[in-house]
Amino acid sequence: MGDYTDKASHVGFPALIGDAPKVMILGSMPGQASLKQFQYYAHPRNAFWPIMGELYDAGFDVEYTLRIERLLARHIAVWDVVQQCVRPGSLDSAIQRSTVVTNDFSACLKAHPSISTLLFNGGAAFTLFKRHALPTLLPDHNVTCVQLPSTSPAHARISFQEKLMLWRSELVRALS
Repeated sequence: MGDYTDKASHVGFPALIGDAPKVMILGSMPGQASLKQFQYYAHPRNAFWPIMGELYDAGFDVEYTLRIERLLARHIAVWDVVQQCVRPGSLDSAIQRSTVVTNDFSACLKAHPSISTLLFNGGAAFTLFKRHALPTLLPDHNVTCVQLPSTSPAHARISFQEKLMLWRSELVRALS
């Protein structure tokens, strides 16, 4: 798979989208642990799967493909804003902005018109989307965009319980 700490261009994962998704959770770009395991949010200290475990019985204690199935069954899609970039290490702050290629959100939203909410896993994902992807969306793509606190272990300003409360609140609102 290669050394993910070098300055080579990294390529993200395909979108995880089931039938009639309502919500799409967007990260920035998979980190080293995720790229090595070819799994979204694979770092053991990332709070994403523990939060999904609390909400949808889709935590680290459940096999990865089953976690994905449980989210898709609840009309939750998962993807990243960035399709490709140069980033030494895993920190979003290390993404070399001039190398960012975003995923094709216009085509995705056209193919999945049931998506009404984009939930951003942290400020970097939201900023990258606004800067690189939002200008490419067609006017008829009417989606609500919500920035949530990052589940990354690097974002330790707020507790797991606070993150869980905020993620729960937005997911309940978006899925109702």
